[in-house]
Order: sequence, then structure tokens, then C-alpha cells
Amino acid sequence: MKHGIMQEKNKMAPSLYIHIPFCVKKCGYCDFYSINYDAGLASAYVDALVGQMGGIGCRVSTIFIGGGTPTALSAPLLKKLLRGAARSAARNAEFTVEANPESLDAGKLSLLLDEGVNRLSIGVQSFNDAKLKKLGRIHNAKKAADAVMLSNKKGFDDLNIDLIFGAPEEEFDDYSAELARAVKLPVTHISCYGLTYEKGTPLYKARKRGGVIPVDEERSARMYSFAIDYLPEHGFRHYEVSNFAEKGFECRHNLNYWRNDEYIGLGPSAVSYIGGARKRHLPDVVEYVKRVRSGKSTIVSSERLAEDRKAKETAAVKIRTSEGIDLDWFKKKTGFDLEELEADALQKLSGAGLIKYERIKGKAAGISLTKKGFLFCDTVSSELL
Repeated sequence: MKHGIMQEKNKMAPSLYIHIPFCVKKCGYCDFYSINYDAGLASAYVDALVGQMGGIGCRVSTIFIGGGTPTALSAPLLKKLLRGAARSAARNAEFTVEANPESLDAGKLSLLLDEGVNRLSIGVQSFNDAKLKKLGRIHNAKKAADAVMLSNKKGFDDLNIDLIFGAPEEEFDDYSAELARAVKLPVTHISCYGLTYEKGTPLYKARKRGGVIPVDEERSARMYSFAIDYLPEHGFRHYEVSNFAEKGFECRHNLNYWRNDEYIGLGPSAVSYIGGARKRHLPDVVEYVKRVRSGKSTIVSSERLAEDRKAKETAAVKIRTSEGIDLDWFKKKTGFDLEELEADALQKLSGAGLIKYERIKGKAAGISLTKKGFLFCDTVSSELL
């Protein structure tokens, strides 16, 4: 295969992630690889991606174009990218594109639909203007709501919005009001993320010098706890730690990650996981384009996971879902008995009230997170690794 993307065809269709590393303005909390938009570089980059997509060599079950801000691309470049991606899509593939409110208009929405995109994820982050300003977002609350309404009006009936909680000085009532506004919009999926201060970001540096004061953990936990009670009451099932969806609108692409199934990643910093091997692309878009043009590999690191490591990683990601881990499913997928592989961890987590056992006729059938476990999911996952 070209460019080291895949080495052999897979029995099950993998997912495809495409990273678009361009933003109009990078947010202060974001640690994903991205740079300011440059039209010439963006054009060269899309050409490089389309060339790489031609070497995938299989059909994919889901496509997710993320960033950065994919919709920051000009309409001609976006069209070229979408057409290149669509050539690899299996029948009935889920095709998601991330967008920011300020980069959406009627023309781009029509383009997305015409080129086969059937799921849109809008980075709303907040419906509070003061909070948006603190987060470094360049849209306001009205623009966010308008983008959602316009997207639905143009024909998107599978719509996600991202919301952040725990911003500096945010009050509980402010966040509960945002959720109340969210459930009234024509969305089918809501992702709720707690704000994190990632090392090296402007927000992290501001915190270090005392420029911003983080919300205390108790208030942040109360916000999250409220979300996992409130959103299901309004038709959004809590199916993963940070994700809520109406029935039938769960994100298939992300479910693929949480089952630890295979995926192809394209773009600077993107990761692929194929045949038990994890490969990472270099985090530099200029060098990425140079290497593709010269026929060189864009992979900068690669590791082949041992079978027990793959099994542990499967446990660590699958536990994030509300359905948890079915023991028979785990054995068939990994070849390992979960209770034997993770005996010490399961005992510790159960004793701490972070996981619970599902039993059929007195026999353990599976494990899942307790409500407390959802609050400390990162701890649970780390323990299973």
C-alpha cells in the first residue's frame, strides 16, 4: 500500500479519521495540532491528503473529518477533500465533519450535503458570551444557535453540538441554563466535556501565572452529575462518559474507538491502529506535504502491541460506555478472560465503588461504571491499563 497507511486488507471495515489542522484562530485551551489558516498551504495539503486516500485500499465504515476547523477550508478545497474521502466510503457509511459556527453558511452546508456528509458536529462550546470570550472562541451565543438552526433547516437531521463545562469562574446555574437551551435545539447528539488545562496551552500558562482561576473540582463534578441526570430526562441517552444521543443517533465512528476496533488516521499528528500496530504521523503540516510529494512515509513512530496489551486497552476504552464490558464479548474479541486478566484492578475498582457487576443467575456477565465511576472514568481506565 502507498505511504505506509495500511499493510493488508482487513476483514472488518475500519474507520477513517482525517485531520484538518487549520483554524482561523486557535483556542487557548486546545492542545490538538493546528495552525493558522494559509490558503496556499491548505491547497497543497488537501492535494496530499487526496493522494494518500487513493492508497487506502479498502472501504471504510465511518469517516470523521476533524481539526482544527475543516469548514475553514474554501469551498473548492472542501469539495475536493470530501470527494476524495467519499471514494473510500462503504455503503451506508457514517460521514461526519466538524465545524465551527463562524465557518458555516448556507453554501457550505449545501456543499457538505451534496458530497455525502450525513452527520455534522458543531463546536458550540457554550451559549454564554462571557464564557465564550474566556475560552477564546470567536463566535457568540447567537451565532452558535443560528448555525444549528440553519444546519437543520438545510437538511442535517444528525446534528451534534459540543459543550464545555467548568470554565473559569463558571457557576452551576450558568451551565444548567446552557443545557436547558441545548435540549430545545434540533440536535440529536450532545457531547459534554470538562475543561482541562493541557500543558503548553495559553490557558495552562495563564493558570500557572494566576491569570485565571479554575472552577473547583466539587462544582465541576456537580455540573457533570447534573448533565448525566438532566439530558436523559430530555431524550438524550448517556451512552458514553461524555456523550449523549437520541436513540439511533449514537456516533458510530466513536463507538469504533470505544470497541478498540481498527482505524486509519491521515494528517499531521493523526494515529492509525491496524493489525495490532499503532502508527503516528508527524505533527508538522509543511513537512507532511513535502514527504507525501516526495513519496516518503509520514509515519514517525510505530509500535506493535502484545496481545495482552491490546486486551487491556480494549478494557480501558470499552469501560467508558454505559453498557460497559460484556465478559463473553471480551473473551471473543481478545481471547482473554477479563476477570483473570484484570483481577487485581477489578477488585480495587469494585471496592472503591467505581464499577459494578452485571449478573445473570448469580454469575458475573459483565462490568460497567457506577455513577461515581463516570465521575472518575480516567482513574478507572488508567487502572485497567
